Amino acid sequence: MKYIVRAALALLLALMCAMPALAETPRPIVPLDYDTLPAALEGQHHYLMACVDTWESKPTNLGNTDGVMMVTFDTRAKRLLFTTFMREMLVQRPDGQIGRITYIAKNYGPEALCKTISTHFGVKVDKYLLFSMGNVQDIIDALGGVEITVTQSEADYLNRYRIARDATTPSMENAGTYLFSGHAAVIYMRIRKVGSDGDAGRTRRMRTVLTTLAKKYASVSLGDAVKVLDSVNGNLCLTNMTMNDLLTALGYALQVAGSEPEGLQMPADDAMEPITYAGMSTRQVDFEKCRTILSEFLDNSYVVVDR
Repeated sequence: MKYIVRAALALLLALMCAMPALAETPRPIVPLDYDTLPAALEGQHHYLMACVDTWESKPTNLGNTDGVMMVTFDTRAKRLLFTTFMREMLVQRPDGQIGRITYIAKNYGPEALCKTISTHFGVKVDKYLLFSMGNVQDIIDALGGVEITVTQSEADYLNRYRIARDATTPSMENAGTYLFSGHAAVIYMRIRKVGSDGDAGRTRRMRTVLTTLAKKYASVSLGDAVKVLDSVNGNLCLTNMTMNDLLTALGYALQVAGSEPEGLQMPADDAMEPITYAGMSTRQVDFEKCRTILSEFLDNSYVVVDR
């Protein structure tokens, strides 16, 4: 009899463990009004870069945006700023419902993603460049690869992922600095299950790659800069930027070339909390606090210049 009881208890325990976590009710999200958002600070120029979770470019069938970053060229204070946005956070969708930001571009288009970032974080950004993972791979290869310093746990993960032996130079073994090919760099940026920082780790690795590439081209000539622009323009999935827009952005980039890149994660660690919503692990965000942090990050240009 006791064996039957034990078996019944074991079955009950297994069923309880298999049950999905109870859904939590997120706090209401109240975005700002897009039309009344202030203009960018003098000398600051914002561009949204996003990468979908597919290797092929399919403009009419976008994947989820696993990587979203706002690049800011501050020509007044000579600053280069990278602000990354976590894919798991809850936002108000264009239809007024709550959902994860990773689905916005896929379901409503890249312009809606720009507007969502703008109204939730208080900084208007309306120019975007959207890439596939294959696009990013090809751009990095065209730039000659990127040197990345990895921890032992990152090296172990990448080796388990079975990246090709020639995907890094030298062939990866342990922690250290390696020259990554485009494919290996994309895999590195997508690492999420190493350490305890999860999606924050993914956004940090995105900033690492962009920062390293920016430093690599800190003293780039105009001719080489145009080659970089051609590589980007030739490997785009979607953009609302004309060639004139791209050339203008290139001019801003040249004005801040050599600046030490600065990075910021949004939401900040102390402005979000994990919750389960719609059967998914998500992040509930204190957007008012995030807007203050981002504003201070951008406003620091005026402190630097006026000091």
